[in-house]
This record gives sequence, structure tokens and C-alpha cells, in this order.
Amino acid sequence: MDTQLQSEIIAALEVVDPETFDAAAEAERRIEFLARYLQDTGAKGLVLGISGGVDSTVAGRLCQLACERVREAGGEAQFVAVRLPYRVQKDEHDAVAALEFIDADIVESIDIGPATDALWDQVLASGTPVTDAKDDYHKGNVKARMRMVSQYAIAGARGMLVVGTDQAAEACVGFYTKHGDGAADLTPLSGLPKRRVRDVGRHLGTPDDLVDKVPTADLESDKPMLADEEALGVRYDAVDDYLEGREVSAEDEATIVGWYRRTGHKRALPVTPDGYLGRP
Repeated sequence: MDTQLQSEIIAALEVVDPETFDAAAEAERRIEFLARYLQDTGAKGLVLGISGGVDSTVAGRLCQLACERVREAGGEAQFVAVRLPYRVQKDEHDAVAALEFIDADIVESIDIGPATDALWDQVLASGTPVTDAKDDYHKGNVKARMRMVSQYAIAGARGMLVVGTDQAAEACVGFYTKHGDGAADLTPLSGLPKRRVRDVGRHLGTPDDLVDKVPTADLESDKPMLADEEALGVRYDAVDDYLEGREVSAEDEATIVGWYRRTGHKRALPVTPDGYLGRP
């Protein structure tokens, strides 16, 4: 294994130390992070889309607890949990269970289906070449970006901040949509491998069926509920092991490093002339 590169990736993603990890302490640190940022910026609250997966469920609960902490200190802050289905969500029951657990101050629901379909129809009508094999893939990214457009519309109208669910495992392999679910003002799960997100979730009391749910982005209509691990070609356990400094198989290392390098543009600011060519 290339342990030097492994260490560089761990440092770049600010991965928590597995030797000192404590779920209660990490939950507290991230609640305090959100609460203090709200107090320091004067923002009126937080907005987050809730899918029913473990990441948004855990992040949502952290947001609710942070807003309650701000209010307890005499401030004003509310958490808006947003349901953003594309027409009908196949695992809607999980989203409902997540909302019940999170107990958000405000729950809103926006069906992104009509807007997504209308935009995609116009893209196709414009003459943009899209092969049948890639139609659902690219439209899936439109769905993710439409969800973020919706969240920023809500946040802008309410004077709030948008929270993202990016965690270390997804950041490492770039398993998110650029300017979609990868866009946010705050990322309270940053630095946590997938297993540590689950640990924090258990500490918070997240229902087991949500903590242990098979992760899926569910963006492609022709591949409903496609598991993340199937799409990536590597298990999250292997990604987590890699991020926690453990040895993984040569095949898993190649897959993880390959994804990390190919998706570097997602973790970077837009490219500039000086940044690419150097200063004249």
C-alpha cells in the first residue's frame, strides 16, 4: 500500500482519529459547531433535505439540537427539514421515520418532479446530445441540483443557512453531485467515516433500521434504489478502513484512490488561470 498517499488523503479530509473517537464527544462538538456558527453569523436557522438515509437523519438531528441550544441561550433559530421527493419516493416510509426521530421545528415538502422534468425536457429539446444509456444518469444529477436549488430558495427566503451531509467516505470517493448535494454552507458530518456517522447516530438514539439502512442515492429512474456500494465498486467498510489508516486489499486501494483522483474537481474551488498556468 501507498501509506504516504493514504496519510495525505486522511489529512486532507480531516478524518477523525479512530483511536480517540468518542461518539458522544463528536456529537457534542458538532452541535456546538452549528450553534456557535448560527450565533456568530446571526443567521435565523438551518435548512436540510431529509431523504431517510443515515447521513441526513443524523445531520438533521444535530441541526435540531443546535437550534434548540441557540434558543436556550436567548437567541432565535429554527431548523427546517425539507422533504424533496422526485414524484413518489420508493422508501418514503424511511423518510417519514427520519422526520419523526428528528422532530424538526418546521417540516416542508417540495416535489422536485415537475421542475426537473420541465428543465430536462428543455435540455433535450435544445439539441444537446444525450445518449439513451446516459439519459437517466445526467437527469439524476439534475434531480440532485434541483434539490439544492430548493433548499437555497427556502434558506434565502428565511434568512437561514443550508446544511450538507458530506462525510469523509463520500468525500473520499466523490460520491455526490457537484453543485447538488455537494453544495452547502455547513457540513457537520465532515471528517466522519461512514461507520462513525452511524456511531454518532446510535448515540443520538437514531432508530436501528435507519442507522443500518443500505445507502443509496436513488437518482437514476432506470436503476431505482441502486446501492452506493454497487455503483462505486467498493464497500464503505473498505473506504472507512482506508480512511482510518488500516490496510485494505490492493483492489480496494486502487478503486478508492482512483475515485479520489478522478473526483478531485468536486473538492476544489473553480479553476483559475493563475492556479492552473501559474502567475505570469
